[in-house]
Amino acid sequence: MKIDATTFQEYIDLIPEDRKEPMIQLRKTLIDNLPEGFTETIGKYGLGYCVPHSLYPSGYHCDPKQPLYFINIMSQKNSINLHHMGIYGNKELLDWFASEYPKHSKQKLDMGKACIRFKKMDQIPYKLIGELATKISPQKWIELYESYRGKS
Repeated sequence: MKIDATTFQEYIDLIPEDRKEPMIQLRKTLIDNLPEGFTETIGKYGLGYCVPHSLYPSGYHCDPKQPLYFINIMSQKNSINLHHMGIYGNKELLDWFASEYPKHSKQKLDMGKACIRFKKMDQIPYKLIGELATKISPQKWIELYESYRGKS
């Protein structure tokens, strides 16, 4: 679901009422837990946390004008989604998250390669997401990203 907003507050104002508080809490969780160096951005698909050009001048390989994205959160039609590229690129991290998830939520884990979908707003495991956010620094994300880019 595309939402045209240029600030977080605009984004919040445009999403359904039942998504506002969970999105605010997810944002706070990420800001409080992401290692220093990631920056927040806003785009048509939600909030992004990225490695800025000042730390990684090459940017995202498909569009070098864009910073290197790491985590995005967004309100979709039927869920709030958290895209975590570190889970996609690091099997150990994915396995850790999948094993910890049932300890923090009664809902079955609903995810794709990097996308974690939350359909029940009262079952979002903020504490676990906070812990997940601490696991990869900007430098580690750059190293992981480059290791995969080198394979293509």
